[in-house]
Amino acid sequence: MSLINAMQLAERIERGSAVRVADVRWYLNRPGEGRAAYARGHIPGAIFLDVDTDLADAEGLGSPGRHPLPRPAEFARRLSQLGIGSQHFVVAYDDMGGINAARLWWMLDDLGHRGGVAVLDGGLQAWQRAGLPLSSEEPSYPPARLELGDAWRRVTDRHELAARLGAVTLLDARAPERYRGDVEPVDPLAGHIPTAVSAPTAGNMNADGEMLPVEALRERYSPFVSASGVVVSCGSGTTACHDALAMRLAGLPDPILYAGSFSDWSRSGLPVTSGEEPGAPPQLDSP
Repeated sequence: MSLINAMQLAERIERGSAVRVADVRWYLNRPGEGRAAYARGHIPGAIFLDVDTDLADAEGLGSPGRHPLPRPAEFARRLSQLGIGSQHFVVAYDDMGGINAARLWWMLDDLGHRGGVAVLDGGLQAWQRAGLPLSSEEPSYPPARLELGDAWRRVTDRHELAARLGAVTLLDARAPERYRGDVEPVDPLAGHIPTAVSAPTAGNMNADGEMLPVEALRERYSPFVSASGVVVSCGSGTTACHDALAMRLAGLPDPILYAGSFSDWSRSGLPVTSGEEPGAPPQLDSP
């Protein structure tokens, strides 16, 4: 199960089953606002995980991008300190249709978390629409034993990706205006990685922020599947995980995550292109 609805989650919590809920709210260029939103009200029993600190490491895989992946051992240690153990079914949510929560889903799934992990469909808004309560109390759980894999599996870096441009299908999960290069609020260059196809996360959801039906997701992503594989990217390797979630729900092969994504690419002196079209593979010197 990679997706769970609000009533299913409420039933699991009420049964007292081994579940841990993680609030992964985060907002671009608004540091600390996710934590502040959590303090104002969250799903009862939920812990807060910060995309900038708990789910990233400045020196990790994808550096110098904005959200490099942490070392798996450090990631496991942090979650275990907060009370997440191998026996726990983890449910991640945010208030943006899961585009940040999917990062935690992808990380735990990629490292083989035995208890399972899912994203709350429709996020906090779906929980509230179901008439379920919020809490401002921060829970405290005893440390737990969390055993995860010792290496990221479905990942690539800029050197590997650069060598495969034009062969592999590269998806860009950012908003269309950032893909085109009309605006760029945080990274040093505007535009996209040459050959990247625009696949914004908004296209995975309905107006309520709930994931589209399986058939619609399969129709959206099936044309991208090829023998050379699919790589998902975004600004910093976070929202790209939402496209990976959509492909999983559609029953398609899991894509590879470009961990550094556009923030890593654009900070590394590599060429970018702009406009509606993917563009041709650039001529690059061997790394």
